[in-house]
This record gives sequence, C-alpha cells and structure tokens, in this order.
Amino acid sequence: MTESGRGHDPERNASRARRLRDWWRPEGMWRRGIVLAVLAVLLGLLMMLHAQVPNEVGNLGSLLETFLPWLGMIGVPVLLIAAVLRRSATAIIALLLPAIVWVGLFGGQVTDKKGTGGNLTVVTHNVSDENPDPAGTARDIVKSGADVVALEELTGDALPKYKEGLAKAYPYHTVQNTVGLWSKHPLSDAAPVNIKMGWTRALRATVQAPGGKQVAVYVAHLPSVRVKLNAGFTANQRDNSAAALGDAISKERVKQVILLGDLNGTMNDRSLAPVTAQMRSAQGAAGDGFGFSFPAGFPMARIDQIMMKGIDPVSSWTLPRTGSDHLPLAASVKI
Repeated sequence: MTESGRGHDPERNASRARRLRDWWRPEGMWRRGIVLAVLAVLLGLLMMLHAQVPNEVGNLGSLLETFLPWLGMIGVPVLLIAAVLRRSATAIIALLLPAIVWVGLFGGQVTDKKGTGGNLTVVTHNVSDENPDPAGTARDIVKSGADVVALEELTGDALPKYKEGLAKAYPYHTVQNTVGLWSKHPLSDAAPVNIKMGWTRALRATVQAPGGKQVAVYVAHLPSVRVKLNAGFTANQRDNSAAALGDAISKERVKQVILLGDLNGTMNDRSLAPVTAQMRSAQGAAGDGFGFSFPAGFPMARIDQIMMKGIDPVSSWTLPRTGSDHLPLAASVKI
C-alpha cells in the first residue's frame, strides 16, 4: 500500500519541462513547417495581387488569370495535406490567408444563383472544325430547346449538315464565314463585325424577342491563344480583337445586348476588359459553379461566354458534351 498525495514527482516535472522546451525547438509544432507557411502566404498574395502580375513578359498576367481559380482549388488542399503530415500549426494557420482570399474572389461563384421567369433561352457552342458528327451535334442543339443559338468554328463541309439539322426548329438564321446565328424569332440587320483578324469571325444581328422587344445579338470567335516555352502566353492577336469587339459593342444603339461566343479567355483575364467591363456574365450572375467549358473531356476554364447588358440573366448552365472539344453553354434571360 502506497500513500498518495501532492508530493514532488521528478519524472512528471521533467516530462513537462521537455514539452515546454520542444515547443520552441525547430522540430516543435510552431517552428516546424516554416517553408510551407511561407508558400501559403505567397499563394495568398499571388491570388490577392494577381492584377499586379505584369503582362509585358509573355502575358504572364493573363495566363495566371485564366487559371486563377485553380490556384486555390489545388494549392490550398495540397499545402494543407503537407502541413498536417508535417504537424505544423504555423503552416495550417498561414493557409487561412489563401483560403480567405479564394473565398473572397470565387466564393460567390460556387453557390447556386439560378432563378426562374426567363422568357428567352440562348445557347453558344464552338462546334469544332474537327467535329466527327455535325449532324449529331445539330440534334443535340435542337434538344436544348433554346430560342437563339450561336455556333462558332463552322466549316464549309459541315455547314450544310448544321443548316439541315437546325432548319425545322430555327426558321431564321444568318452565317458569316465561320460563325452563325439561328433563331426561332425573326432576325434583321445581320452583318459581319470587324474584329481586325483579316477575315470574318464575328457577326451582329437584331432578334425580335418576345413582346416585340429588339435585342442586339453578337456572335464572336476571338483568335486562339497558345502557351509556348519560348514565347509565353501568345495572346496579342486575341487582345487586339477583344478591343475591336468591345468598341463595336460600346457603339451599339440597341439597349439590350447579348454576346455569345468563344472568346478564348475568362472573365478574370484583364485583356478582355474592353468587353467584360461593359457586360455581365450570365454564369457569374445566375449560374451554379464555374461553368468551365474547355476542354470538354476535363473542363478547366470557361473560355466560351454568354454576356449581356441591359438584360437580366435568370439562369446559366452547361449542356452535355457533343462531338466538339468545347461544351455548349446555355442561359435563360428576362427580356
């Protein structure tokens, strides 16, 4: 039988002393993972100050902004796993910065903002010049039930199949080189839009929408961009075309305007500001999630867009994959 009491316990006191000492040692939880903590802070600052990344060298700013959501969606979980495995409280706390910045930038996009009450549905689809089944794609478009359809990257061989497949559902249409517009409502004033490419890849037409309202609809396919090791993000031609398109839309006399097309850039890309600064994204205002459209097999960016001004978007969504490398996009608006 031993006597219990509050006497001195050297072993326990020594153990407490060791824990207190280890608290401040490099292998302690607060000193451990300093590199991870620094990476977390840098990630947060990069997302917060993305607009300050210069475009002068390889259009790095635009390249960063194209995939900006992925910095947080990949970077934060990877660093969090590393911090947990490293048992670093410092790194975990530092991760609050990029997490908060990401939520501030994109938190509103991951919530469902879809509404009801739209009276005009529009669809845009880059059908791809290598689409193996144009007729099937036309059938998919008809199944969407859209009132107005914009198609980009039309080819001479595939165009007759699109015309045939869409003719019954859409009695009105106009095609300008590789872009076309089909509508259930009358079209007028159809004409190409000069976006300084040397050939036509944009058009404008007036749609007689429900209630007799006039809506100016633009269809555009801006130049492609490339990521090259020796040249960076080659987007200068795209940027020049975006400026020309933005100028044309700013001079539009019809108050209600819809832009449909493949802009080869996201709403975050500063180089599309001549367009995005004067229009609302249907996905950003009334969508559910990011609505990535490219590549169709594993969408990573929304480079196809439905934008408008003078019109309230009600809902926005992506349609099932067709034979194209882009996903078709749809939106319902209130005219």
